[in-house]
Amino acid sequence: MRPDKTFFDRLAESAKAETLPRFRSGLDVVNKEAGGYDPVTEGDKAAETAIRALIEGAFTDHGILGEEHGTIGLGRDSVWVIDPIDGTQAFISGLPTWGTLIGFQEKGRAVMGMMDQPFTSERYFADGEKSWYQGPDGQRQIHTRACSGLSDAVLYTTSPDIFLPDEKLRFDAVRAKVRLTRYGVDCYAYALLAAGFVDLVIETGLKPYDVGALIPIIEQAGGIITTWDGGRPEEGGKIIAASSEAVYQQAIALLQS
Repeated sequence: MRPDKTFFDRLAESAKAETLPRFRSGLDVVNKEAGGYDPVTEGDKAAETAIRALIEGAFTDHGILGEEHGTIGLGRDSVWVIDPIDGTQAFISGLPTWGTLIGFQEKGRAVMGMMDQPFTSERYFADGEKSWYQGPDGQRQIHTRACSGLSDAVLYTTSPDIFLPDEKLRFDAVRAKVRLTRYGVDCYAYALLAAGFVDLVIETGLKPYDVGALIPIIEQAGGIITTWDGGRPEEGGKIIAASSEAVYQQAIALLQS
């Protein structure tokens, strides 16, 4: 059985109760990557615990893939994909561009998802057919921008430092063709693409929970999201999201060259 938006809202509210009081609070941070910097906070862990408790209480036959507390039942037909704080580096540095990602898959395919930004009171939601925005300025269905090509495109990535040398060359080939390139904002960039403000997001090294909720938000807003080789993006890796077919084809040709 598919959940409804009311249940997604309950999950987001449960996470918000754990994350928002800790935002800009000087909380403790632990680095979980020995060779780099991948921070995790008590907010990440508490928010995922709260989300999982609601799911396990309402849908006992569903699987869960979470960033902080492991996996259960990944072979089941219905699986939730959770990133309690996507953009933890933004979170710990006071920038309100992090978000709680709650995705829902059926037989391995992302079909519903929510990105919640508690500080700005914004939610982006894919209901299985359409994508929606809800925030301080109201609620509306959202659509990607009909961008005609790279020369008119706005491109985002988290940081130019995320790419390996060969990947950086390919990214730079795209960057050289676009109208504007901006960095940062993590999951928020994908939401802005779905809402018609951004035309490309290109990243690498993503995990399934980094994109699970964002895939349906983009696709149901009319956009395209795949791996760099054109495959389905549910497993993460090297990801490209585009607002239009024209932008996608021009960008992926450069990424594959």
